[in-house]
Amino acid sequence: MGLMRAIQFDAFGGPEVLRVRSVPRPVVGSGEVLVRVQASTVNGHDLLARSGALRIRTGRRFPMGVGIDFAGVVAGCGDGVSLGPGTAVWGSLPAMTRHVTGTMADYVAVGADRVAPMPPGLSPAEAASLVVPGPTAVRALRRSARVKAGERLLVRGAGGGVGLAVVQLGVAIGAAVTTLSAERDFERLRSYGVKFPLDYRDHAVDDLDRFDVIVDTVGRELLAYRRRLAPGGRMVAIAAGSVGELAGAVASVVFGPRRLRFFSDDARTEHLNAVTELVEAGVLRPVLGPRYTLDGVADAHRSLAAGGCTGKRVVDISPL
Repeated sequence: MGLMRAIQFDAFGGPEVLRVRSVPRPVVGSGEVLVRVQASTVNGHDLLARSGALRIRTGRRFPMGVGIDFAGVVAGCGDGVSLGPGTAVWGSLPAMTRHVTGTMADYVAVGADRVAPMPPGLSPAEAASLVVPGPTAVRALRRSARVKAGERLLVRGAGGGVGLAVVQLGVAIGAAVTTLSAERDFERLRSYGVKFPLDYRDHAVDDLDRFDVIVDTVGRELLAYRRRLAPGGRMVAIAAGSVGELAGAVASVVFGPRRLRFFSDDARTEHLNAVTELVEAGVLRPVLGPRYTLDGVADAHRSLAAGGCTGKRVVDISPL
């Protein structure tokens, strides 16, 4: 069977609970793919799972692993899978379930319906950085908000991985994009075609114009931002900062005249293939933030919690 390295934790808590361990390499079943992981990224979900905020979904059985996205190469396949060994692939694990080992590991076993060939021309780090943001942007703008050319789009948290993907796709659709982020992101955002980059520290929500579509990746003050929607406007919340925010979002969906939609992305093969088309068309470009090794995953968690950087925090997983 063999052993591999994996990040695990035995109790909920801060980044200090994360440990690199030697554990059995996963064995694939029917319909599964074994991937040798080359790169993964740190997502908000990882911090929530590690802290125990998702224990109603993950349970309390330990050990648990972290990491939901990956880019790597096929190391083996179960029955019914056509991907050949050595194929460069990317994909993700189901986010809202417990994993003894996640993608912060040398190998991951995953259902074939959650894996796709990696976009040509991307490095593993670049591909991993788009696994969550790319499908999230596509589903938020095309399927949930149904953004049209000429509509006014506000992207809140535009400097993060998801925000940058939403901005790029929104500009490609032809929306008039306004962003809220740190000033350090302005040059990049303007290079994407954003005409109205705003510093979130200098613009209170009540001072903003009204928008046809708002995409929020921050998760706080959702209902206050919802009030900045124009008649017939749609708001998509990628995250909720608290149970209260989530309850407000649900109430808005049921009772509100201005639509607020909340979802957590769960990418599958079809979504990844749609992103590959956008990458090949030059619509989506990866944005890499700080890079870490497997031994530095705890530091990557601390960095994400602190904020203050542009793009995705990538964990490079060197071969054994």
